[in-house]
Amino acid sequence: MPDLLISRAAIADRVSAIASAMCRDIGGPVHCVAVLNGAFIFLADLMRACDGPVTCDFLAVASYGAGQRSSGEVRITKDLDQSIEDRDVVIVEDIVDTGRTLSFLLATLRARGPRSLRTACLLDKRSRREVDVHVDYVGFVIPDRFVVGYGMDFDSRFRNLPDISVLDG
Repeated sequence: MPDLLISRAAIADRVSAIASAMCRDIGGPVHCVAVLNGAFIFLADLMRACDGPVTCDFLAVASYGAGQRSSGEVRITKDLDQSIEDRDVVIVEDIVDTGRTLSFLLATLRARGPRSLRTACLLDKRSRREVDVHVDYVGFVIPDRFVVGYGMDFDSRFRNLPDISVLDG
């Protein structure tokens, strides 16, 4: 079984703080774009913690396959269902490590004409950054360890864990 890194209570507190800051900063309807599959639980909790109007859409990207290391190539496997033109958009990511995926998404979505484009990630592995990418709302900065739980998986397992844990091996 994986070793606990961040408890569900700490996650809940931080998600509430991110939602408050995000809604305050935007000051109007927020449109969240969650990156599947890992960010769906973070998105659900983030939306419930928002005081104002919030909508969502999903996209999926692939860069991992069945391993613990990114392949470095990012591709969209499921695109948005709604237009983001003239909307205040927040990309919701579970984890940012190399920055390649988030950089790709920022460029891709910026070209679609949102009024504003911000980023929120639950976990930030800054020590692994290869691409300089700004994250507006960060839950936790974590060490370079492979994590699972709270929507994040290893080979489609462990997404259901309510805490964030480290998977060694």
